[in-house]
Amino acid sequence: MVSNVESARRAADLGGKIRALRHRLRRTLDETATAAGISKPFLSQVERGLATPSLTSLAGIASALGVTLQYFVETPSEERSVRRAEQLRFFSFADSANLFARLTNSSVGSQLESIFVRLPAGQSSAAEVTTHAGEEFLYVISGEMSLTLEGKTFELHAGDSAHYESTVPHSWANTGDVEATLVWVGTPRLF
Repeated sequence: MVSNVESARRAADLGGKIRALRHRLRRTLDETATAAGISKPFLSQVERGLATPSLTSLAGIASALGVTLQYFVETPSEERSVRRAEQLRFFSFADSANLFARLTNSSVGSQLESIFVRLPAGQSSAAEVTTHAGEEFLYVISGEMSLTLEGKTFELHAGDSAHYESTVPHSWANTGDVEATLVWVGTPRLF
């Protein structure tokens, strides 16, 4: 059985999480309440921990703020939030010599993914040119690589980074004589 103190703490935690997200998104109480299908005073009470929404109301709030219901009801755990070094497993594809290892744990509705990439030395040409929805960020840890965006090639060295829309035709290659390593961060997709 949940005590009144515990119930009040949970309501305050939930309300704080809703308010913090709403503020980050720069949405007003009125806009959010209207989009959620609830009253502005009720949303205000929820945010202050004075009321607890039903699952239907919480689902409406989540939808209005562009997140899943799980965003509000799940608490962080090591299994979802932390990726240990010993969990790093490299994978590749039949048509590529590049090696990839996920740095983030997979979760439903995730809007960000991070991959550690190893590009072998001496690739004679860039990998396949791709496009997809979202954004990408690259940070070169070691070695050097070339990044081609819409036909223009940029040479990147250790410590360099790049950020671009994924809808722009792009490809990578390591034309150097040592392996290049980088971290790719972007919108989840199938590699």
